[in-house]
Formats: sequence, structure tokens, C-alpha cells
Amino acid sequence: MPSLWLEHSLYANLSHEHKRAREKREERREKMGESYEPLFETKKVKGRLAYKLFACSMLVGICLIWLYRATHVPGWGEQGRWAWMGIFAAELWFGFYWIITQSVRWSPVYRHTHTEKLSQRDETELPNVDIFVCTADPIAEPPTLVISTVLSAMAYNYPPEKLNVYLSDDAGSVLTFYALWEASHFAKHWIPFCKKYNVEPRSPAAYFSNLCNPHDAEWRFIKNLYEEMADRIDSVVMLGKIPEELSANKGFMEWSSGMTSRNHPPIVQILIDGRDQGSIGSDGNALPTLVYMAREKRPQHHHNFKAGAMNALIRASSEISNSPVILNLDCDMYSNNSESIRDALCFFLDEEKGHDIGFVQYPQLFHNITKNDLYDNSLNVITKVDHPGLDGWGGSIYIGTGCFHRREILCGRKYSKDYREDWKRGVEGKTTRSACVLEERAKSLITCTYEHNTQWGQEIGLKYDCAVEDVITGLLIQCRGWKSVFTNPPRKAFLGVAPTTLAESLVQYKRWSEGNFQIFLSKYCPFILGRGKIKLGLRMGYCIYGLWAPNSLPTIYYLVIPSLCLLKGISLFPKITSPWLVPFAYVAIGKHVYGLVESLQSGNTLAGWWNSQRMWILRRTTSFLYGIIATILKLLGISKMGFTITAKVSDGDASKRYEQEVMEFGSSSSMFVIIAAIAMLNFFCLVGGLRKLVIDGGIMGLEPLFIQILLCGLVVAIHLPIYEALFMRKDKGSLPPSVAFLSLGFAMLASLLTIA
Repeated sequence: MPSLWLEHSLYANLSHEHKRAREKREERREKMGESYEPLFETKKVKGRLAYKLFACSMLVGICLIWLYRATHVPGWGEQGRWAWMGIFAAELWFGFYWIITQSVRWSPVYRHTHTEKLSQRDETELPNVDIFVCTADPIAEPPTLVISTVLSAMAYNYPPEKLNVYLSDDAGSVLTFYALWEASHFAKHWIPFCKKYNVEPRSPAAYFSNLCNPHDAEWRFIKNLYEEMADRIDSVVMLGKIPEELSANKGFMEWSSGMTSRNHPPIVQILIDGRDQGSIGSDGNALPTLVYMAREKRPQHHHNFKAGAMNALIRASSEISNSPVILNLDCDMYSNNSESIRDALCFFLDEEKGHDIGFVQYPQLFHNITKNDLYDNSLNVITKVDHPGLDGWGGSIYIGTGCFHRREILCGRKYSKDYREDWKRGVEGKTTRSACVLEERAKSLITCTYEHNTQWGQEIGLKYDCAVEDVITGLLIQCRGWKSVFTNPPRKAFLGVAPTTLAESLVQYKRWSEGNFQIFLSKYCPFILGRGKIKLGLRMGYCIYGLWAPNSLPTIYYLVIPSLCLLKGISLFPKITSPWLVPFAYVAIGKHVYGLVESLQSGNTLAGWWNSQRMWILRRTTSFLYGIIATILKLLGISKMGFTITAKVSDGDASKRYEQEVMEFGSSSSMFVIIAAIAMLNFFCLVGGLRKLVIDGGIMGLEPLFIQILLCGLVVAIHLPIYEALFMRKDKGSLPPSVAFLSLGFAMLASLLTIA
């Protein structure tokens, strides 16, 4: 009780300080004859009372299930006692986790900006913005894709002299630099074209793939320029080397024959200098600054993956532009809305409510989602439910891309009610330095040894030693007193490339679950670190993702043990005629019906919802299982953290199958063995259990095992694409014979041991 009172007092004091500061600002405006014009508004979701009543009834149902389990435990020596105890533990976990998930559904909010009010301000008062784009592998992340993202960022509807775009190439590849060099020339035509015709989206790849205007001479000219550039880049990437005539060019002289992606010196090249009057577009107007950066990497020095690249960008940009606002993007997340900067600034620049906002997070959305979202990659429910729910508690999670930060908070600044941002900071004081001087100074800040004996990666910059450096960094920022907001405007701000194979999707979720579980088990656990600093609802919201990995164990238990007990004839659930069936039926039906409604309201189809049910089972039995194992091995010091880059391209046949919504396997991954083994086990148990009951007990023998038959049948139904890939498909995306052999072997062995 004392700790709860203290926490309430802290929030009360903070609210009082905000109120007092607001009153002072109002008095100052009244004296000057000014009126307050809010730049954004916050709206609460309606109908929450009805949902809260439903949630309370669900909680009653969950408690009744727990009561049934506790009061109907089989006696010592009876069959199924240990299976019963295990399923009781699984249901305790599912109930606890359901309670955690209610945090994001309790009081969600939606944000709406008023960019028209911001546009009334003098353009010279707008802050400078640095945009960071990160890439790490020219094979998995093709340079043509990367430069389309860069070009879309350069073409924002924003004063070009206030924009600075940085590309961090962690591979230090001359191929990526060549692509950016080509893009710097194309930008002189592309940016004026975008602004003249108000082009959307401003990624040339996305724009020319969706629109056709063959009768417009200027449109054809720009399209031909882009296609010629893309062809040159693709040819160079295919050959693996740049044209000989470019070797003597200043920028390309940085590369030598002995350089590799893991062993290269620091490289900084200012390809377009926004301060230079000669850097102008075809329309005679200024262009944004464009910088290529590859931090130094040596085999003997750990480079800390994306977090290390971001921290190097923060330091290098502080020498060149030092803008007060930073936007970071993944290399495949192109800008789809040229007004996104102005939308974000509405939050930062609001005189009344913007002083404590540390970062503005846009959703992570994708342009290549199939009609029914085959791999549940759209993140629709997370975007439409989870993030607004977290925002209602004072902070959205930082998801690593599509996020605008104050530079100061990334450098470790704590929130103070007296702090006022200097929005005019930027290139002042640096205009007398030449590009060569700035490049050399920036290089000195991105060496392997620069961070030694410093707080970089701990108290300054993005946090190291975590697979989800973005999530833990956002949590630390919020625990320093800053708030964050989530915004999802009608026109999507950013669109990326979703995984197009099952393996890529599962690997991505493995990394996310591992990193979030690592945070939960560390001293940065939201319940520990956030105590007295952030609200309880926000701490619970973080734990939705922090507890993804542990969900694997009760899920696997629920998918395997009731099916094996069905094969043995052991009942683990109430009979159809028992009143105890009611809470089981109410909770199961209520959860899934509400989930279906939530999914449909979020933009999914009915088939898309069914696909999401399948994918959550596949992730829990593979990605989350591997995540929990990897986390434990790391905590024991047996293994070290790794980082797998998700490929952004796939071969033609795989792409065609993805468009046709046919699941892609095609390898002998151990994840596929687990998936196939669970599918085959449930099939054997369903057939064997039904056969045994019909022969031995007739139709009346089904009553005690009805729920297990239904559960096993649902598992079989949800795995239908797995059976198809095992036995019916002949294409390269099917499951190989080795997976079929191993899964059949494991399933038959488990079935025979159960019968025996």
C-alpha cells in the first residue's frame, strides 16, 4: 500500500507541475494578446464501458475454469492426474496473460493533427530534421530498394535546406555507395518533379509501378531516367564491381581491394551539400543534404548491430547538421506521405502539450500484403488496438522505424519541466567548414574504439546487448520522464516489405520474442524499471510482448497432451451435460468472437483472421520456443546475441506462390519439423481416438471426450496447409521428404508410446 500511495503521489505532483506551467504560459499569452492554437487533439475511443463489462464477465469465466481445475483433480494413482495438473498450469498462464493483454484495450486514444495551423507559421521557424536510413547487406537489401527509400525521404514537402538525409551502410559496400551516387544525380530531377506535380508516393519504384501516364512527356522523361538508373545499379550489383572509369572519382577512392563487410575503415561522403549554392535541382531550387556513412568495423571489435549503426549516425550527424529532430527508417520503409514531417512536428511544437513528448511513432505497415494476409504480417490489430491502447497510458512503444525523436532524448537527456528545446539549432556555426573538414571530423566519431570507456549504448544513444534495441531504448526514454505518442494518419506515412516466406516470418518473430523476453528477465523489466516512473497500464502493455516467448510452452502442451489423452481415452474436460462446460464454452467462444470482430474492424478479412489464428499457433510452437531457448542460453553464457537480416527479395516462383496465397516452405528447417510433427500427431490422435471410441463405446462414448475431439479437430483444420505441403504439393515451396520423414517418425513414436 505505501508504494502504491507513493506512485500515486508522484503522478499527482507531476500533474500539478504541468498544470502550474500551463497556467504560466496562459498568463504570458494573455499579456501578449495571443491565443492558443492546439496543433493536435486526442480523442478517447467510445464504447469502452460495454467492453469493460464484457472483460469482467470473461474474467469470471476464467476464474470458474480455475476453480473447476482445482476442485476436480484426479486422485493419486488415477490416470491423467499429471496431465490434468499440467493443463491446469497452462490455463493459469493463459488466464494471466489474457489479463495482461487487457491493458491495451482499457482506454485507447487516437491522435489527430492540425497541419493547417502549423502551415500558418513562418517556414523559417520550422526545425531542421535529420533522416537516418539503415542498411546492412546489399544482397538481402538490394540497393535499388534502398535508394527508393532515400529518394522518398529527400522529397518530403518540407524546406529542403532544413532536410539532411543519411544512409548508414553497415556492410561498407561500394555497390551501395554507387547506388547512392546515382541517386544523388537522379534526385536533381526527381525532387522538382515530385513538388511540381505533388507526387504521392515519392518513392520512384512505388510511384512508377502503380501509375501510368505515357502521354505526358515530362512523366516519360523522369520514368526513363529512373529505369536507366535502376538498370545501371542492377548491372553493377550483378557484376559485383563498379565501372572502371569511376575508380578515380573522389568518393570511390575510399574503397580498397582488402575491404569486407566486417573489416573496413570509417567512410563519410557528403554527396549533396545543402549549404552549397551549387547543389540545386533542375528547377533551380536547393536540394536536401545527402550523406553516405559506413562506420568502421573490425573483426576484433563487437559492432552492436543496428543499435551501433544508429549511435554512429547520431554522432556523425551532430558534426554535419545537428538537427534537433531525427527520423529513423529501415531501408525498405519508404515514405508514402510527403506531409509526415509536418504531422510529427504538430506534436513537438504544440505550445501546451508538446513540451514533454520525446518521440512520435508511426505504425509499421507494408505494401505487399496479400488480400487475406497469408502470414499475418499486416500487424493490423497491433496498429489499430495495441498502440492506441499503449498511447492511452502515456506512451507508445518505439518500434525501430518510422519514428521521430528529439535528438536530446537519444543523447540521454532526462525530462525537466524547465527544459525548452532549441528548435533553431542545426547548421549554425558550421557553415564556414568545408565538406571535406566535416567528413574527416565525422569519421573520427565512428571508429571502433570511439565508444570505449563511454556511456554510449548504456545511458547515451540506443541501448546495446538486446535483440530489440528499439523497444528497450523507448522504455528507457519513458522512464526518464518523457512521453511518446502514436499517430496513424489516413494516408499511411511509411510502407515497407513484409516477409514473403514462412521461414522469414518465423525468424523475424523469433528475434522479436527473444529480445522482448530478454528485457523482461533483466533489470530493465518494465515492472521493475518503470515502478513510479510510468503507469501500471503501460508496464503491462510492454509485458504483452515481453511474455511472447513463454507462451510457447503452455501452447505446445495444449496442442499435444489433450490429443494424446484422447488417444488413450482420458478425459481432461467436463462432459457436455455438465454445468462446468459453460465457463469453458463462454471463455473460448467469447475470446474468439471478440478477436474476430476486432480483426474485422482492423481491416482484415474473415480468411485473414483464420490465417492469423494459424500463424499465432505456428509462431508459438517455433519462433517463441526458439526465442525462449536462445534467451536462456544467453543468460547462461552459452551463446551470444545474433542478428538475422530479413531478406527483402525472393525468387520469381516464390513470389508468385505468395501472391496466390500458397504457403512457402522449401527447406529442411527444424522449425518446419516441429510444425509438421504437431500436425501429424494431432491427425493420428483424432483418427485413432474416434476409431477407438466408435468401436469400444459407440456414439455415447464421445461425451466425456467431446471437447478434446473438438480441440484436436480444430488443430487439424488449422494445419491443413501443412498436410498439403507434406503430401500433395510438388513445387519447390513444399516440405521436403526429410521433414516428412522426421515429423511422421516423431508423431508415430509419441502415439505408440502413449498407447503402450
